[in-house]
Amino acid sequence: MEYQQPPPPPPPPGGAGQVHYGPVVYKNPGFAAVLSFFWMGLGQIYNGQIAKGIAFIVFYAISWMLMFILIGFITTPIMFIFGMYDAYKSAEKINYDLSRRASEGQSGPYGQPTM
Repeated sequence: MEYQQPPPPPPPPGGAGQVHYGPVVYKNPGFAAVLSFFWMGLGQIYNGQIAKGIAFIVFYAISWMLMFILIGFITTPIMFIFGMYDAYKSAEKINYDLSRRASEGQSGPYGQPTM
């Protein structure tokens, strides 16, 4: 005997089968950059890129330790500037993707429909 999928659930009452979307939460690119200015990686975490933010924090700490052998005086400012730039551009990309999905009628808070 083959497995058969159960029938889909009935539509919600009063909705007549319509899918309701939650609010779209946009990120503020300037705020993301400022967060990265005060604490490297915090802007990425604000953008929802947790692993990337933690990686920035770890690499920035390593870069600070490299100041003892002088290479850190080159790597630390580069990472500092790149971290702010990346947080800003990532927030802009997230906003672009969310607005595109919203205009196509596909997005909830993270592109998922809410019932």
